Amino acid sequence: MMTEKPFFIDHIPALLYGEPSQKVYLFVHGQCGCKEEGVAFAEIACPAGYQVLAIDLPEHGARKREKNRFNPWTAVAELQTVMGFMKSRWSEINLRANSIGAHFSMLAFAGEDICKALFVSPIVNMERLIADMMGWAGVTEQALWEKGEIATNFGQTLSWRYLTWERAHPVQNWRCPTAILYAGQDNMTSRETVEQFVGTHGAALTVMENGEHWFHTPEQLAVLQAWEKSELEAAKGENPHGV
Repeated sequence: MMTEKPFFIDHIPALLYGEPSQKVYLFVHGQCGCKEEGVAFAEIACPAGYQVLAIDLPEHGARKREKNRFNPWTAVAELQTVMGFMKSRWSEINLRANSIGAHFSMLAFAGEDICKALFVSPIVNMERLIADMMGWAGVTEQALWEKGEIATNFGQTLSWRYLTWERAHPVQNWRCPTAILYAGQDNMTSRETVEQFVGTHGAALTVMENGEHWFHTPEQLAVLQAWEKSELEAAKGENPHGV
């Protein structure tokens, strides 16, 4: 049975899966996710010689009672705290992140020595996504500036502070070797946007044409797990001394 250790990094709830190793993957969930989602990846990564560290982002998992903290200026600082903890304990650090978790991670870890990143349905251009959501909601920049925040009928609250923060902090200097699993039916990030990111950052792109942003059906999960296994196997070839 795979070992599972709950603990805290500062105030951040965490789970550590697997037997002691010098190699680790940080698992960062997306919106509406939680650290416990990391177990599915751990079941693949731990037998390959890695530990998996999963955390709860603000307002998620064990932190659902928090308010007004699921934003980049909070999450990025927390992820940097987690990175500091990891660097003191593992010699090889890798990243596995979903959706907005990938976006927060790229903001937090630009310039860090991460061996490999595996992104599933990543938000690679948050400013573009916010602009798209404003269009869906029929909200102008002027209206958002005047009101500060505007709730939408699709469950997201548009924020002038969030938009201006993203404009001031674009994803840049992301040099980590990155592999992306993208869904052809992703309604959050367009094919053009993800391909532009891939071209700019030299990432490897795998597309499940009939997949959705949230990989959750049996067919989608099978593709996801096969992709994860393939990427971990490829990492062995890239590092012949790996387990």
